Amino acid sequence: MPSVITVSADDLELPLEEQVMRTSAALDAHGHMVALAPADPTDPARRRMHTVRSALGEDRIAIVPLTLPPLARTLLGEQLRQLSGTDLGPGVLAGSARLLSYYLYSGALLASVSKLDRVPVSFGTHVKSLVPGRHFAVIAHPVPYLGEADPAQVPPGPGYQTQLAVAGKGVDSGWVTGALASGWHTQHRREVPLPPDSARWWGTSRLVEFTAYIADVGMLYQLVTSVRRDTCTWCGLEVIGDQCLFCATRLGERTAPAKHAAAPAARSVETPRRPQLEPHKR
Repeated sequence: MPSVITVSADDLELPLEEQVMRTSAALDAHGHMVALAPADPTDPARRRMHTVRSALGEDRIAIVPLTLPPLARTLLGEQLRQLSGTDLGPGVLAGSARLLSYYLYSGALLASVSKLDRVPVSFGTHVKSLVPGRHFAVIAHPVPYLGEADPAQVPPGPGYQTQLAVAGKGVDSGWVTGALASGWHTQHRREVPLPPDSARWWGTSRLVEFTAYIADVGMLYQLVTSVRRDTCTWCGLEVIGDQCLFCATRLGERTAPAKHAAAPAARSVETPRRPQLEPHKR
């Protein structure tokens, strides 16, 4: 059963040696690890995870960069941990992170957008943000949205059954738990701790972050298993998507079978070279 972790600022509180030891122990126990990381390659927590991977010299760690807000990334990690208990292999599990991210609707209710850089902010909205008492509804994924929090106006939401996770402080969450939850027809509301990276990601500590997500593991499994699978010709893992996220081999480069992959029809092929990761991805 692969281990799934969410890379965050909390990782930086551990000494590097201790994090390397913990990661090594997790690999011994679980075989493979899927690490959900911020998309920014300069993010300190993501760089730390690449350092750990390089120190261990491991191809059994898949670092998956995602543009999701912190709460959505945390919930995606929960979904993958649920799926890790099924018959999905580590390559498919890692690839499903990107697939399932499309089914997350994530945003925040902010007291200020003066430092927000995740969605376009007009000059007029910046000016309104200076007026005390104004609250702003922001959707960062899947489609950017920014507007004043108005009970009569709710941004477009998912067209399927979801649950709503809510986290935050410093702002009245009434619009989120009332108008938004009703407008998105969420089945259940869940209070969760605010992720450590949220204030930096949204540009303010006065926020209520929220994410609508699919909680039914059966539905998640159906979504993942409906996608075509392939076999990585370098490491032999079954994968979905255009790249093996463990060894970085791209689908277009898969011209020869792995040693333990099913043998295709006889034909002349060229043995692929192992792909070289860029320095910041090692």
